[in-house]
Amino acid sequence: MSEKREMIKIEKLNKSFGDLHVLKDIDMEVKENDVVVLIGASGSGKSTLLRCLNFLEIKNGGKIIVEGKEIDPKKDNLNKVREQIGMVFQHFNLFPHKTVLQNVMEAPLVVKRKNRSQAEKEGKELLEKVGLAEKADVYPSKLSGGQKQRVAIARALAMKPDIMLFDEPTSALDPELVGEVLSTMKQLAREGMTMVVVTHEMGFAREVGDWVFYMHDGRIVERGEPQELFNNPKEQRTKDFLSSIL
Repeated sequence: MSEKREMIKIEKLNKSFGDLHVLKDIDMEVKENDVVVLIGASGSGKSTLLRCLNFLEIKNGGKIIVEGKEIDPKKDNLNKVREQIGMVFQHFNLFPHKTVLQNVMEAPLVVKRKNRSQAEKEGKELLEKVGLAEKADVYPSKLSGGQKQRVAIARALAMKPDIMLFDEPTSALDPELVGEVLSTMKQLAREGMTMVVVTHEMGFAREVGDWVFYMHDGRIVERGEPQELFNNPKEQRTKDFLSSIL
């Protein structure tokens, strides 16, 4: 089998906010079609790492290489880079004054200058994909949290990204709505989307992740395949963390 293409490579990534050193010498690689899951306690740096990958936060040191190209925030057009890297946040940030379909069409129309009929056709296909075809003309205020998050996923996919980042996509949801969002994400994983997911859902990490990275205090303490990391963690801190949540 041919070697999988490297989608993201991070070398010695550091990020501070003032005196707070949030990311410390992070090394990481994400191969094509891989689902990489970041776990760890709140405040361990997971979300900041994701935001650095999308250049919503700018690193203080180290390298971020996306699809073979090192990104220089001072020289590269970060909006272009973000077209390759879709991101879904904890809070859905949908436009309340636009319908579900308009929300999904917005970026292709404005950023990619797609023609409207093409954007609409693709938008409807994406809503079908996330199980919300019948909600196309509804406004976000009429949706449940789980439905809003699935619209947010469709919206991110509308840009046809090569990589999807998910920052705790289910943590703002009521428990009974978590499953519908996770099943949408599982479907994407089955289709081969390259994904980096920050989540507290260990069942998802175990079932869907190709690799799980445990972060603590701004460092990657341990990485491994899910069965290995969950069943046979090597580092004491990983053991302590898993025993506190499982």
